[in-house]
Amino acid sequence: MPVNKQHLAIGVDAGSAFTRCVIFEFYDGLLRYLGHGEIESAGWSKGRLTDNVAVQTCIRSAIENAESIARVPVDAVVLGIGGPSIDGANNRGLYEFGRPRRVTASEVTFAIERASKVRLEDDRMILEMLPQDFTIDGRAGYRQAIGSQCTRLEANVYLITASQREHDMMIMAAHRAHIGVEETVFEPIAAAYAAILPEERSRGVALVDIGWHSTGLVVYDGDAVVVAKSLQICADHFTRDVAQGLKVNYEDAERLKIEYGCAILGLTADNSLIEIPSPEGRAPREAPRRQLNEILEARAEELFFYIRNDLAQVGMEQSLLEGVVLVGGGALLNGMCDMAERVLNCPARNGLLIGVEGWPEELKHPAWTTAGGLAMYSARLKLKQDTQRKAPGLMGLILK
Repeated sequence: MPVNKQHLAIGVDAGSAFTRCVIFEFYDGLLRYLGHGEIESAGWSKGRLTDNVAVQTCIRSAIENAESIARVPVDAVVLGIGGPSIDGANNRGLYEFGRPRRVTASEVTFAIERASKVRLEDDRMILEMLPQDFTIDGRAGYRQAIGSQCTRLEANVYLITASQREHDMMIMAAHRAHIGVEETVFEPIAAAYAAILPEERSRGVALVDIGWHSTGLVVYDGDAVVVAKSLQICADHFTRDVAQGLKVNYEDAERLKIEYGCAILGLTADNSLIEIPSPEGRAPREAPRRQLNEILEARAEELFFYIRNDLAQVGMEQSLLEGVVLVGGGALLNGMCDMAERVLNCPARNGLLIGVEGWPEELKHPAWTTAGGLAMYSARLKLKQDTQRKAPGLMGLILK
């Protein structure tokens, strides 16, 4: 029985290490896996798009691989956006009625849209607008405002911003690959949508997406986003530290990190010896495994100290009742969850996609969570099309 094109949900995670595509079918409130594709990325440098043609080719190839498994054509996707250009900030929109009256949906929309009207620096754009709560006649903390009676309504929102140029280059790469873009989404938001349940978000949780050349952070408190940003440390830094510390080339450093590395001392046989490759013409040498792990531990600790500082700035350092969720290829380094628990003083786990029928065993991996989350967003978009037509300015509210 052929799949209805209107019931396809496709996500593309165009990362700097790999480009991944996931295709789902959705029906009767359920999501079913149909296919996936993956290809090594090209056209990126330190998390920034530098070769539009190379990225276009990678997107096209990943989609074709997914199409061949799913046996359905792809014409539009939800595209992930990340990298060092991402930042976020709180803002509010005020609507004064002049006299007491009952708040309607259109007045909530107006207040939220006013909150999105901010002066941005050159080359900045609003990627996502995520409503947090409302203040009604000076009383804060209302999750819903419709139906309340007041004279003054304030909408509190979180704005995620990105580089306009880099965003447009990503859209152009997809279009040149003959693919439409339904929406662009900050990648950790998509990963959180895939791996964190709504009740977990409401109790306080952070998600860290450790990519090859960028790391994204999103923090939820009471189901509202309070932090969304890029961090200074990524998986590439770990490998470069090993290359410099052990005097090996980059490829050997990556292999040593994967095979023998651990982000915290004491979890492995640190006193054992590992073989360190030497330049051609010289015999390999031996070094204590502890030396490798000391390098990795220092960088992992630094990463989570940055996160702890971000949590402290919004008063969340003791409020992550559901802990921290790690996704992305960098999350797989042995001991990363242990280091997160030590520095952040909360539970930590790897984030895997949940709620999709037929999700293959080989994709139950933190590196695939973001791509799966982007496809889930695609399904949500299609299910909310009528609402979008009535309130096009509320995309962030719909996708919260």
